[in-house]
Amino acid sequence: MIPFNKPYMTGKELWYISQAHAAGHLAGDGQFTRNCSTWLENRIGCSKALLTHSCTAALEMAAILADIREGDEVIMPSYTFVSTANAFVLRGAVPVFVDVRGDTLNIDENRIEAAITPRTKAIVPVHYAGVACEMDSIMDIARRHGLLVIEDAAQGIMSTYKGRPLGSIGHLAALSFHETKNIISGEGGALLINDTSLLTRAEVIREKGTNRSQFFRGQVDKYTWVDIGSSYLPGEIIAAFLWAQMEEADAINKRRLGIWSTYHQWFRSVEENGGCRRPLIPRDCSHNAHMYYLLLPSLDKRSRFIDQLKTRGIGTVFHYVPLHSAPMGGKFGRVSGDMTHTDSLSERLVRMPLWLGLEDEQARIIQEAIIALS
Repeated sequence: MIPFNKPYMTGKELWYISQAHAAGHLAGDGQFTRNCSTWLENRIGCSKALLTHSCTAALEMAAILADIREGDEVIMPSYTFVSTANAFVLRGAVPVFVDVRGDTLNIDENRIEAAITPRTKAIVPVHYAGVACEMDSIMDIARRHGLLVIEDAAQGIMSTYKGRPLGSIGHLAALSFHETKNIISGEGGALLINDTSLLTRAEVIREKGTNRSQFFRGQVDKYTWVDIGSSYLPGEIIAAFLWAQMEEADAINKRRLGIWSTYHQWFRSVEENGGCRRPLIPRDCSHNAHMYYLLLPSLDKRSRFIDQLKTRGIGTVFHYVPLHSAPMGGKFGRVSGDMTHTDSLSERLVRMPLWLGLEDEQARIIQEAIIALS
């Protein structure tokens, strides 16, 4: 069986974990956490990177920092993971779902302004498949309406928009290091802060609502409960694993792009014959090969494609059920405009296996299966 995903290890992960143990510090904010945070700040260019135990946790922190309250509205695509909405629903907000573009599957920036009401507090663009949303337009809309922009860059590490790293453009951003992402720690995430006015409170929220970080920097003589918060820190075992991945991030990215390009070449003739549509990468965007997806002509053809590859031992999957069509989406959210692209694309999208080690013999098996099906 060729699985859809297989977590990659560089070879240093277990050694670094043992070093974290030898240092006598396995709780949060040890040396490996600091290494990872510094790497993110240098590579992405954000003012501060706070490691979290998941991207979900980073989004929840962002919702608190945005001062989201009961009845506020937050604009986002429906075609996204449930955490994008849940983080704000937990604060009492209404997710307002906007259709995606037909080319990139990102939120349609031309539909955002029509979704804004006096209750709107934030826009949450999701960089699908590591391909950037039209951030200049989104930031302009936010500026004119006094809104916060929170990038859901869960899939976007090492991708760029007009030369700017994803996660460096909005006021806040969230990253994921889940085992299906490019750089992994099993579970894990980070909150990126670009608006420095939010930094002090972000540290407090991450430290259970205390000013503990200031205490360790010698800025206060004792720490105490000063705000709401929770335990959003990852332990050093997670950070040690992640640091091994960050050290090899460029090599990982290069190899993933190679596999992505191979898929893109394989499916060229299939697309030319009308059998699928391949991913589209806008000229202003560089992507990280987070996933390789296809858009099949219909739901029935997608189902048959997945089943046929399964019989050949190849694991493929579809992706999100749109949030507006889910039971909780109907209960907590509302739709702005039609959802034509979201409804259609979500029924036709299939994701191919893409992980490091998916090379040589396994790649040949997939290629032969594709040829047989086309």
